[in-house]
Amino acid sequence: MFQWSKKVVKSVTFNPGVADESLLAQVESHLEKQPDKTFSDLCKEALWQSLCVPESVRPGSKTAATASVEQQIGELQRQVAGLEERFFAKEYNRLEAMERHMMQLSQQVSQLALIVNERSIIQSPNQVVSDVSMNTSYAAAIPPQEVDPVISRLSQFLDDF
Repeated sequence: MFQWSKKVVKSVTFNPGVADESLLAQVESHLEKQPDKTFSDLCKEALWQSLCVPESVRPGSKTAATASVEQQIGELQRQVAGLEERFFAKEYNRLEAMERHMMQLSQQVSQLALIVNERSIIQSPNQVVSDVSMNTSYAAAIPPQEVDPVISRLSQFLDDF
């Protein structure tokens, strides 16, 4: 059996004929499309194919598997980015809805505070005395209003608020 040294360099000669020139043009075109490959890689692939060696045995098949894995990783990264985008959009919408609800609640609380303040002014003894001194018939015409227990409890919280 013939033994080669670790690194063997063989040359390929292209003659000035039409067939060789067109083959050389095809090789150059193919190498331009795949800049990571060399002429040596292309020759080895051609030899593997012409010798009918199965893909699983070829050393170049590992690079094809690596490329396939890289494609799958790229696809997964795109899917994750899409999921993140949808998730953040959904959370942003939820945050905006919560802010709207908080605004509505704060408006309702301020309206309740106004109502409680109005009722406390009407029920304040100083106010009734000043009304009596100004117009006794008007003060007598106003019936005493009952205090709503819910509003009285809320007024305690509003004072703290």
